[in-house]
Amino acid sequence: MKITIIYGSSTGNTEAAASQLSKLMPESQVMEVTDADTTDFENCELLVLGTSTWGFGDLQDDWESALDKLRSANLTDKKVALFGLGDQDSYPSTFVDGLRPLNDAAKEAGAKLIGLWSAENYDFQDSAALEGDKLLGLALDEENQSELSDQRMKNWTEQLLNEMGH
Repeated sequence: MKITIIYGSSTGNTEAAASQLSKLMPESQVMEVTDADTTDFENCELLVLGTSTWGFGDLQDDWESALDKLRSANLTDKKVALFGLGDQDSYPSTFVDGLRPLNDAAKEAGAKLIGLWSAENYDFQDSAALEGDKLLGLALDEENQSELSDQRMKNWTEQLLNEMGH
């Protein structure tokens, strides 16, 4: 199964998470969103998109300029999973909000979202990435819960592979 992980990272935390996820997913390739073109979004069985959230719910800068590329990709029936980094203590009302614009752009392009993640064991007030009791994807908090990240990534990749039927 061909897996492409595309991420935007400002401080290196999202890049490190993307790298770790690629080690857990066989046959995956990793690339920065600034290097991705429309075909990179299309030419895989599973597309994994990663971002951090900045300020009060803003999408990572590199993704801001790449959202149109994502929207214009032909993702009809393609499986897409999201992961995001946020700070639930300093920004409890906008935790991993950056996942929402990625989710919306991928759906606009025809994608089928997988990899919803339980909001349990987090301590935040609100998130644009919250639907019911699930987040739109894996949420990592390197500022406050870094000790949980490795296990969360392992569990999430197993969940994705199961949802893909592998």
